[in-house]
Amino acid sequence: MISKQYRLSENEVKKVLRFRKPFFAHGFIANILPNKVGHNRFGIVFSAKHTKTSIARNFYRRRLYDTLSEIMMTGSHDIVFVPKKGKTFHHKNPEDISNFDRDIGFLKKFVRK
Repeated sequence: MISKQYRLSENEVKKVLRFRKPFFAHGFIANILPNKVGHNRFGIVFSAKHTKTSIARNFYRRRLYDTLSEIMMTGSHDIVFVPKKGKTFHHKNPEDISNFDRDIGFLKKFVRK
């Protein structure tokens, strides 16, 4: 898990989704907005349509934060990851986990810029 200073609050997520610049991967959209904090802050939006249980939502949220912990200090952006419409995730399905990791790895390239 990453520190709370690197996570976005609900109001900040809404602001990023309103004034964003989107980048697309196969299963995710990364919404990016510049900030004045001096480091990157992250958020992820999972609804019950994407994951059926809170266990799966927490699993993927923690996986995202662990993956992105290495690039927290590389920029100054607020970034919100949103799954594309119709995409579903289950925490026990290895194919879903590998697709999630592939998409997040692809979107990390845009975050570093």
